[in-house]
Amino acid sequence: MKLEQRWTAAEIPDLTGKRAIVTGATAGLGLVMATELAAHGADVTLAARNATKAEGVRKRILAAHPTAKVDVAVVDVASLKSIRAFATSWLATNKKLDILVNNAGIMAVPQRQVTEDGFELQFGTNHLGAFALTMLLMPVIRKTPGARVVAVASNAHRPSSIAFDDLMREKKYTAWGAYGQSKLANLLFTRELQRRFVAAKVDAIAVAGHPGWSSTDLVASGPMKDSGSFAKWLARLGSHLGSQSAEQGALPMLYVATAPGVAGNDYYGPHGMSELKGFPVPARRVPAALSDDDAKRLWTASEELTGITSPI
Repeated sequence: MKLEQRWTAAEIPDLTGKRAIVTGATAGLGLVMATELAAHGADVTLAARNATKAEGVRKRILAAHPTAKVDVAVVDVASLKSIRAFATSWLATNKKLDILVNNAGIMAVPQRQVTEDGFELQFGTNHLGAFALTMLLMPVIRKTPGARVVAVASNAHRPSSIAFDDLMREKKYTAWGAYGQSKLANLLFTRELQRRFVAAKVDAIAVAGHPGWSSTDLVASGPMKDSGSFAKWLARLGSHLGSQSAEQGALPMLYVATAPGVAGNDYYGPHGMSELKGFPVPARRVPAALSDDDAKRLWTASEELTGITSPI
């Protein structure tokens, strides 16, 4: 794709008849993606922890796009129990899934915390939650021709590694180290899922995008949370003066989720310096994100940790 095209949401094709799920759809990137998918004709499930907030978002989308088809479902991707309940309910009433956007996540939690299942919070939410949800929805994904599974990755994967001997960061925890591991895991998951789609001859693709440096609630709830006043001020300054809007940041994910010609394992991000701002172009992955051995090893570990055996 030539940069001169400057792809925007206006170029999303007609999605009438498509079924989509966006997790974390009540704010930031998820809200933008859910709105754009619905605006272009997709039947969208707003998957979120807070049903009241999600219902408010649904009404906002319908006010702006009266013919949109939007429903609300509760899921906490930090809880395997919640994920299982959501998947069971959703599968009972839906027979196809064209677009799954694993967007829900958290960033740079200052102190180590764990999910109700005992997973380090960022790894459990950003990777294991997405893995579990995708596997449980696989029965309809593999039956939907041209289905796309979209991961929301990050530049933070670049200096990171997967600590296979300490996935839960019990030995050594840093906020950004744990976050970076979870984002690297997103790319390795995408890689292995695509390999499995091809091996099983499933007409679906696994793709990823990253938003660069975008002003979203994720930034506000991550680095600024529980930080000192100066750190909070600095984070706000960087977010609002040095970042791009959530609408711009969502474009790489919307591109891989909808644009014609996207291939399996494609990864897009902003075109600008250090991929911080701009329009969607192929993004850079470090060697650690290109390891087939690590991707397979992570997949096996994810199955063991979640207790969910891959159906593909």
